[in-house]
Amino acid sequence: MSFDIITDSSCNLPEDMIEDFGLHILPLTFMVDGTQYQSYLKGEKTDLKQFYTMMREGKIITTSLPNLTDAEETMRQVLDAGQDILYIGFSSGLSGTYEAVDLLSRALAPDYPDRKIYTVDTLAASCGEGLLVWYAVQLRRQGKSIDEVRDWLEENKLHLAHWFTVDDLMFLFRGGRVSRTSAWAGTLLNIKPVMHMDNEGHLIPLEKVRGRRKSLNALVDHMEQTANHPIEDQKVFITHGDCIEDAEYVANLVRERFGVTDITINYVDPVIGAHSGPGTLALFFLACER
Repeated sequence: MSFDIITDSSCNLPEDMIEDFGLHILPLTFMVDGTQYQSYLKGEKTDLKQFYTMMREGKIITTSLPNLTDAEETMRQVLDAGQDILYIGFSSGLSGTYEAVDLLSRALAPDYPDRKIYTVDTLAASCGEGLLVWYAVQLRRQGKSIDEVRDWLEENKLHLAHWFTVDDLMFLFRGGRVSRTSAWAGTLLNIKPVMHMDNEGHLIPLEKVRGRRKSLNALVDHMEQTANHPIEDQKVFITHGDCIEDAEYVANLVRERFGVTDITINYVDPVIGAHSGPGTLALFFLACER
């Protein structure tokens, strides 16, 4: 029995990949100056450079969950077409999105007793979530069943490493991730945090380095220490908050040090970017531990 994969816009996958994979995307929303926007619209490109320019200019961005009426419509369309559903969702440690869609799935189940509706809390964000979606699609293309794919995701999601850094700690302060004192002190001393996603799906500062280039190198150092082997065969994602040159720098380091050839670079979407800010840089890969 075939199944469709539904995820949300925080997976940060490129549009061409979404189209190729036949994914259904539930868009989270963000608001700027009282106007609400969806972070993903099929076939339409959000001007993310302009979004990050607005952040640099001091615009206050707020975010919220997907529209659940639209989510229900999407899910019913899939189920009415005779397909099972595998929903792969944004970390419950960062957002209420997974819980909301999981509750919706449970509410729909009695209407479709012959359909399977599975949900997976990735405990991941950005292309950490996206990389798990990528692997799910590869397994589906190999002919794996929805149960097999769901089980693989559950068994491997805590091996999906996320390594982040940001350029401006004040955005993390506004999002409640660091204290005001830490943000000001870090800014004055040019301190850059190196962070990762823990096993509960929270973004955790792990170390501090002085200077942007050192923080970028640290991401790749952590990959060297923890990545599954053979590293050169891995699929790697990099996301950035309007700092493509830094993303290319990290990609080149990964190529040179490990021989990795399959690297995808994309923007951090507005909902995540609203909390991490311009200059966010993140590296994703499979590892022995997060």
